[in-house]
Amino acid sequence: MDNELYDYSPIVEREPVRWPGGARVAFYVGLNVEHFLIDRPSTSLNEATAPLVPDPLNYGWRDYGPRVGIWRMMESFDRHGIRPSVLLNSDAADRYPHIIEAGRARNWAWLAHGKNNSVLQADMAPDEERAFLTEVIATIEKATGQRPRGWLGPALTETFQTPALLAELGLSYVLDWTNDDQPYRLNVPGMLSLPYSVELNDLGLFTMKSFTGPDFVQIVKDQFDQLHAEGGRVMALALHPFVTGQPFRLKYLNQALEYVVNHPGVWVTTSDEIAEHYTECHDRSLNSSLQGS
Repeated sequence: MDNELYDYSPIVEREPVRWPGGARVAFYVGLNVEHFLIDRPSTSLNEATAPLVPDPLNYGWRDYGPRVGIWRMMESFDRHGIRPSVLLNSDAADRYPHIIEAGRARNWAWLAHGKNNSVLQADMAPDEERAFLTEVIATIEKATGQRPRGWLGPALTETFQTPALLAELGLSYVLDWTNDDQPYRLNVPGMLSLPYSVELNDLGLFTMKSFTGPDFVQIVKDQFDQLHAEGGRVMALALHPFVTGQPFRLKYLNQALEYVVNHPGVWVTTSDEIAEHYTECHDRSLNSSLQGS
């Protein structure tokens, strides 16, 4: 089957992306605020107990995030002037009103991240998925007071019709296709793909690759330095409160954020603002090209 969702486009042949203030890198934090069901396997630290119901070892590890970890990370974001782009399960929006209240007070950006991180929508029929997405987005809008503009699927899952259905519901970008350092247009009217990362992602770095806190800081620095040298790039840092919100990792999060936000030539922003800026600049450039042809 051919990929009809997007076309191949080598980055070296594109017009450069210009960020506000002449910044060379647009940086955002993708903060995963998730809910997990207690009666089915989900993201696990120890696979030996993952099939058990209940599974206190892994469920408790995940549940540490909304109870403790996110509040510790929130202090770091405040200190460094970061408004996270919150990847929000609609079940989390219902169940953790204290988090929603704190995020609204800080003007966080809210993206839809499915219903919860135990239920994936892969293989849903179009009508079933349309109803599912409608409910997810309406729940998040009611809780946050903001209709989501962006989408990240639980475990980065989609069906082939997901982007088109999201466009029908008024969303304008997805993060699931982690194949670029710049935004680009999907072959779906009105829909962008924005950079996200499964590499610069605390869940993979800490729990799958067993990297240390100092490793994490160095990786963030190396990623930023390379993207800054190339220019016109997006750097996404994907974080989970049950991972980076652990006490022994907090100082390394602070060190990494301090390096990025205090560096010249960085636009510290949200994924919403990146999508809006790219759309405005792309449309202006496209219109200019059409008028000149």
